[in-house]
Amino acid sequence: MRVIVAAVGRPKDGALAAAIQEYEGRAARYWPLDVVEVREERGGGGMTPAHVMEREGERLRERVPAGAVLVVCDAEGRSMTSPQLAQWIQQQRERAQSVAFVIGGAHGIAPALRTEAALRLSLSAMTFPHELARLMLAEQLYRAGTIVRGEPYHK
Repeated sequence: MRVIVAAVGRPKDGALAAAIQEYEGRAARYWPLDVVEVREERGGGGMTPAHVMEREGERLRERVPAGAVLVVCDAEGRSMTSPQLAQWIQQQRERAQSVAFVIGGAHGIAPALRTEAALRLSLSAMTFPHELARLMLAEQLYRAGTIVRGEPYHK
């Protein structure tokens, strides 16, 4: 089982990039982790936000391995506690299924990916920049690993 994080763009803020790298590194101690960044679509030239999401969604979908359980991070998705997420990931591990967490760009996640997803996961009911969502997901993947192993990080 592998955990894939597929995200639009690279973090632009250095401190945020360092925090993301730190937590993705921590998460990789618990789950074989692949991080994939796809190019942001430039919205100029009369391109609508819907078209931007569609183009970014196509890039993201191309990077998700066939057979992986697709999870889209979506504010309108299902809310889980950290222990519930840990249990869900562990269940996928027991089924030997790879899991791909997908984070859309500034305009959100493409509707086609939402439709295809096995799980729409809400990291919060609030809206956050996609870079911050990536940090939150990385921290939760790390926390899930500590929960599964019974380590004291999650109190």
